[in-house]
Amino acid sequence: MAKISQDVSSSRSKARKAHFTSSSVERRVIMSAPLSKELRQQYNIKSLPIRQNDEVLVVRGSKKGSEGKINSVYRLKFSVQLEKLQKEKSNGASVPLNIHPSKVVITKLHLDKDRKALIERKGGKLE
Repeated sequence: MAKISQDVSSSRSKARKAHFTSSSVERRVIMSAPLSKELRQQYNIKSLPIRQNDEVLVVRGSKKGSEGKINSVYRLKFSVQLEKLQKEKSNGASVPLNIHPSKVVITKLHLDKDRKALIERKGGKLE
């Protein structure tokens, strides 16, 4: 099959390089998470860039089913850290677990004026 667009490379190595060398601004968009069914119906939007204070449900991996508030969005590692999800180290210290945003579902949005403006821009509806 021929390439559809001549302007975009279909090279795997170039795609990987672009992904791993992306800027913080680009990573924000890459690190978007889907909205829950209820929120999807409410706002008419499928996904949003994830941010601190959003409440999420883990839907993939060994921690599937656990819920929590987002403590930090770790753009450098393409991951988010939840308040309650921690791992005990052998020396007794607890370290936060990193989870990729695509493996969580946003259950409660942290809304401020910028977030509302973004939903409007995406063509969503605010109550």
